[in-house]
Amino acid sequence: MIKNTATARLIQFLVGLFIACLALAVILALAVPIGFYGMAMYLSPTLPSTQEIKTANFEMPLQIYSRDDKLIGQYGNRLSLPITFEDIPEDLTHAFLAAEDASFFQHSGISIKGLGRAVTEVVTDDDSQTGGSTITMQVAKNYFLSPERTLNRKLTELFLARKIEDELSKNDILTLYVNKIYLGEGAYGVRAAAKKYYSKSLENLTIAEMAMLAGLPKAPSKYNPVANPSRALTRRNWIIGRMHELGYISKAQRDEAISSPVGINLYQEKLDVNMPYLAEMTRSALVDRYGDQVMHSGWRVRLTVDSKAQTDAEAAILTGLVAYEHRHGWRGAEANDEPLENFRRYSNMSPAKVTKVNARSFEATLASGESVTVNWSGMSWARKYISADRIGYYPDNASQIVSQNDIIRVIPTANGNWQLGQIPEVQGSLVSLNPETGAVNALVGGFDFNHSKFNRALQGWRQPGSTIKPLVYTAALEKGYRPDSIVSDRPIQVGDWKPKNSDERFLGDITLRRGLYLSRNLVSIRLLQAIGISDVRNLLGEFGLDKEKLPTTLSLALGAGQATPLQMATAYATFANGGHRVQPYFIEQIYNYKNKLLFQANPRQACALCFNEQLEALNKKSIEDYNQSIANKDGTTEDSVAENEVTTEEQDLENNNAAEQSDKTIDLTIYDASPQSDRLKAPAVQYVIAKQAPRILKSRVAFDMADILRDVIQRGTAVRAKALDRDDIGGKTGTTNEAKDAWFAGFHPTNATVVWMGFDQPATMGRREYGGVAALPVWMDFMKAQLEDTPRQWVSINNRAKSEKQKQKIIEMTDEGIVANDDEDIEDNSSAKPVRTQTQQRRSPIAEPAEEPNTSPTVRPNSERNDSVAQNPLSVTPAERMPPMPE
Repeated sequence: MIKNTATARLIQFLVGLFIACLALAVILALAVPIGFYGMAMYLSPTLPSTQEIKTANFEMPLQIYSRDDKLIGQYGNRLSLPITFEDIPEDLTHAFLAAEDASFFQHSGISIKGLGRAVTEVVTDDDSQTGGSTITMQVAKNYFLSPERTLNRKLTELFLARKIEDELSKNDILTLYVNKIYLGEGAYGVRAAAKKYYSKSLENLTIAEMAMLAGLPKAPSKYNPVANPSRALTRRNWIIGRMHELGYISKAQRDEAISSPVGINLYQEKLDVNMPYLAEMTRSALVDRYGDQVMHSGWRVRLTVDSKAQTDAEAAILTGLVAYEHRHGWRGAEANDEPLENFRRYSNMSPAKVTKVNARSFEATLASGESVTVNWSGMSWARKYISADRIGYYPDNASQIVSQNDIIRVIPTANGNWQLGQIPEVQGSLVSLNPETGAVNALVGGFDFNHSKFNRALQGWRQPGSTIKPLVYTAALEKGYRPDSIVSDRPIQVGDWKPKNSDERFLGDITLRRGLYLSRNLVSIRLLQAIGISDVRNLLGEFGLDKEKLPTTLSLALGAGQATPLQMATAYATFANGGHRVQPYFIEQIYNYKNKLLFQANPRQACALCFNEQLEALNKKSIEDYNQSIANKDGTTEDSVAENEVTTEEQDLENNNAAEQSDKTIDLTIYDASPQSDRLKAPAVQYVIAKQAPRILKSRVAFDMADILRDVIQRGTAVRAKALDRDDIGGKTGTTNEAKDAWFAGFHPTNATVVWMGFDQPATMGRREYGGVAALPVWMDFMKAQLEDTPRQWVSINNRAKSEKQKQKIIEMTDEGIVANDDEDIEDNSSAKPVRTQTQQRRSPIAEPAEEPNTSPTVRPNSERNDSVAQNPLSVTPAERMPPMPE
């Protein structure tokens, strides 16, 4: 009886326990979804709209080209090339499903199995092959969330994934995923990764290559086939196996794919010519106007600078700096017995370690391991440096110059030998402009960009010395003086100041012409006294100098103010073009990634009438040259070119087809997305009517001053330049006190070029380092190359442009931005301000719609800017004005 009672009680307890557990299970079953949906309702208002992720940004590096289409610079390492769902190869979809989310097309954004793995990852930091998130969850994370591994972020990811699934189709979600996912090496999305790792389009990828890309999302650095090929290969093969297990590929395909090597063909762009000063000033100008986004815009920027002219300019500066170093002696080795890899190459000067010193030669090892020998002829210049004005005796043997284990510099010579060199302490810069348009022909900012990034051509404010005298004399000619006017060169005293000529002689009464070509200081001072400092400063402002950096005393006549080489080149261009003020610019065209024209410069011309009269012929020739270049690439005959010749009206169609036609030959190869396929393939340029540059000098005054400056070379301080055997060049030497700055500013009707040399921290270069000694030879070397095939011509005394004297348009750069007057002429008696260098624009004949989605960076606001700037600067609509020359 007692036993039966105990059994009944046990059964009753078990039944009660079962009912309690069942009730608890029911409560939990209700609580979990209620809690889940309650949290969803709580988070829903804070979740972003899926409309924000309909498109992915296009991103490609910014490329900079010379006028002759040589790639001279590239910035930005991000690649993002959005595609549509139809562009995704089926095998690539299968590879990503096998690697990341095999049940993608079955689940509703959240996989229970994947959720368990996700929780395990958070708690244990597990590193499984498949990862914990579905593709939808990864889309939520990549577009909206941070990569941190926290429970709160994971919950938000879950709810956002559900929202995405509710509002977007599976195809849309997969497209967003393959466009945004980071796959290493700066590649975002599968198309960019195919280009980066294999230089291929998606359709040319093999199954093995697709599997390799599919293995990257989990850990782009860990499974990077470039950095970790063996680990990447293991993951790739696992994915290939999964593809076979899931029935995506056959056994034969699996075996073939697994047997394939890593096979990387990395996308690596190489510069045609390295011109870092030009490239950096272009990047800086564009970033300053458009923000950092421009470096990922895919823009192809063509400059006004020809690569050969730039190479000639850099070579001339280097030759001049080396010549100065030879004149002033050997400062000794850079170091002794230090690792050679600690020293980098600058310009053509390679670091080398001396291994053996002979009587009249020494041997050295380069960083590459190559052994070189420097003979006596390559080192005999190395007299010991004592000071800027003193050097030691010529050495007798190599041991007086170098020692064992010295770190020195060697320079290759034209005959295949080697020469001892040293990194110059002195610096130099060169600016060359087209006097008709202001286009920069060449610009050198210093000895070597990697040695010093400071651009002296744009940023080097130095005393111009006697190069300012022609500007002062021009003011006198404008006031009624003539070249044969008599001016006194007798002693003068102003207060306690007793200026003198450089030779400390006095020539008495001489003509204005002679006073300038002999660079007589006292004549310059008397002229400035006679015409007034204020009027001269105003004219110098019209020439392009900054009046705020010019003194208000008579020392102005001797170049006591400050100016940059660019400003001086702009001023001298006025003499070369007959009296017009042109605006320097350096960006000629900008194209987008599809070779569509976004911007074309339209500079005010010194003779707009001359240009416009030739406009039709110029445009016709441009199309003919373009057609001929296409014919040469395609191997077609001249007859077939004539049959397909386009007219100006058909140019828009030709522009659209240009890139496609050029790409056909590349598409025939397997590597159809190589760097070469991304090069600029610009359509034929079509110009429009140009506007007239303002006249700031009477044509007669400009002619007279040009003629006097021609005498400077024929019988004045620059007579050394007669070696060029040209009677159609002019210029002026300039030397400041203690030879701290040496200048030569010269011109030909087709070229205005200024050269400066000096130390960055002003110091004497030596008592004999006049402008005619230090700077003039550099100018001569450059101009000899530029004028080689140029016929003789000279500045016209006639008013070719039929223009009237007026003030230039004022563009002033301030801390608040650009302050610009309108396009109306400024009255002659108004005060001009310095004009900073800017690019100027011709509009594309036909504006075309933008093709890349959502690529517009934010334009920096500027409430004071009167010239309209497009608020969508990366669209095809050209900006009204391009960035100013950076300072």
